[in-house]
Amino acid sequence: MQSAKNWKRVDNAGVVSVIDAFTTRAFGDSSLIFVYNYYPLSKTLVETHFTNTNRYGNRIATAVVSEQILWGYIVQIANAVKAIHAANLAARCMDPSKVLVTDKNRIRLNACSILDVVQFEADRPMVELQQEDFILFGKLILAIATNNLNLASSNTPLKGSLESLKRNYSVEFRDTVEWLLTPAIAPEAKDLNEFIRGISGQIMTSYDNSLHANDTAIGTLSQELENGRLFRLIAKLGTINERPEYEADVKWSEVGERYILKLFRDYVFHQVNADGKPVVDLAHILECMNKLDAGSSQQIKLVSRDDQDCMIVSYKELKKQVDLAFGELLKPSGKRY
Repeated sequence: MQSAKNWKRVDNAGVVSVIDAFTTRAFGDSSLIFVYNYYPLSKTLVETHFTNTNRYGNRIATAVVSEQILWGYIVQIANAVKAIHAANLAARCMDPSKVLVTDKNRIRLNACSILDVVQFEADRPMVELQQEDFILFGKLILAIATNNLNLASSNTPLKGSLESLKRNYSVEFRDTVEWLLTPAIAPEAKDLNEFIRGISGQIMTSYDNSLHANDTAIGTLSQELENGRLFRLIAKLGTINERPEYEADVKWSEVGERYILKLFRDYVFHQVNADGKPVVDLAHILECMNKLDAGSSQQIKLVSRDDQDCMIVSYKELKKQVDLAFGELLKPSGKRY
């Protein structure tokens, strides 16, 4: 079991982390349990590229996977294998049914360490296993490129499949796959650093794409944070307004201190035009809520529905009233918001 626990040293974005491995009799037998990180809604490469059926359940032809996507896979797997080999381990398992797609074109090697345990008695040299990783790597990419799942896990001849790459892919891509599939001549051994230098141009392209994806994700997250901030403020106003009976406190009545919050609610959400028809202006609502959240010193005029009351108040004063009123609502239950 120690061979599985050694995988805890591998901390790489391209490898599904091994959490634990143990044996148990909880299922009425002697079971071997592996625990890995969980990625919700992830798919395998088989489900992503090899499982296409029509509404009748019949398999349909799969579109050729673009070279850009395959280069992204190559760069990610090379990064994962580099970390694995640096820890004096070997991936050994690169079957399409075990490689996870956790996001758009984002893959991770899964099921690592299992063969180290179940084939422990074989006791093969680590150098040999690491050299075999290159072959498995090449077979995986070739299987996806040619839409032939058998290439990844069987002894199917590869020459014809390599020739078929000429129809859809560049010379650089074909040479890269061929280098992976060509065993080193003893006593020489393949060096992953040499492979990485050979695909350095594609690594820079992949890195640039990852930066763009990161910028997009941060931008989307920022928008969601803004939405959450304004929702929180609107929720506060909703709980404060229309509570004239609260603890029989005059501050909550129509003439109390909270009255300006009701007028502000009408100013933001219940505006009407000269004909008395509702005016729905989302830009006005967002502007008002942002100024309230910031506590702007800008003053606005609040008028009651019957035009009998008129007040000049700043957003800063309104924010203070919102915080005080909401704080009072939380006191009886001792809850935090």
